Amino acid sequence: MIRFALLLSLTSVLHAGVSIDIDAFGSSLGGWKVKGRSACDYELSGAGYRTYKPEITPTPDGGIFTSIRIDHRRGWLASDDHAVLEVTIDKNGSVVSAQSNLALQGRTISSDLIRSTGSVGGAVPGVGAAVKVGTDLTADLSAKLLREKIVEPGRVSFPATVRHNYNLLFQAIRTRADLAPERPEDKKEEAPVQGPVQPATGAAKLDVKPVGEAREIKKAAPAAAPADKKTDG
Repeated sequence: MIRFALLLSLTSVLHAGVSIDIDAFGSSLGGWKVKGRSACDYELSGAGYRTYKPEITPTPDGGIFTSIRIDHRRGWLASDDHAVLEVTIDKNGSVVSAQSNLALQGRTISSDLIRSTGSVGGAVPGVGAAVKVGTDLTADLSAKLLREKIVEPGRVSFPATVRHNYNLLFQAIRTRADLAPERPEDKKEEAPVQGPVQPATGAAKLDVKPVGEAREIKKAAPAAAPADKKTDG
């Protein structure tokens, strides 16, 4: 019964597919400490930002689609700016596409849908493609923001903040291989000892005589007398 339960638990883990480690993502931003532990507050480039927990939904091919809200906190006397980062991840944990939009006091700046080229970076599949998606996404947002003649420091660095969240989100992706528990090494059970215990190899062997047992003592035979010499006569 116990083996069946363990097998069932292992099967459910192996079929968990790709996911986002929400705790790891939040810890990288300082922890889910505000808004009822649903958001993180932090500073980048001298400006304050707030990231909310990702909303995650499955995709038909076994991957996930995640949407993250990011606020630029401008202070008590000004309305906050908002951004949304959307990332699609396939069942193998690779980024398929990403897109973002910024809402700045009634103006909306949307990036193009940046798709992965499927390239491979180094020895880790998908890393090179993910880096390129993040780079292209930031460049597209920054170029469109520049055309709007935005000069406020916190707004100018908003695309870089989106990229920061994108990078940390990618590091928090977990796949089946990450989720599968390590199998403990099987311990070999020692065979039960059958019969009397045998002395260890190399141990000194004691010859113990029973108490009161008589020992036969053999007397040494007397030395033979020398033969008499015969005399002439």
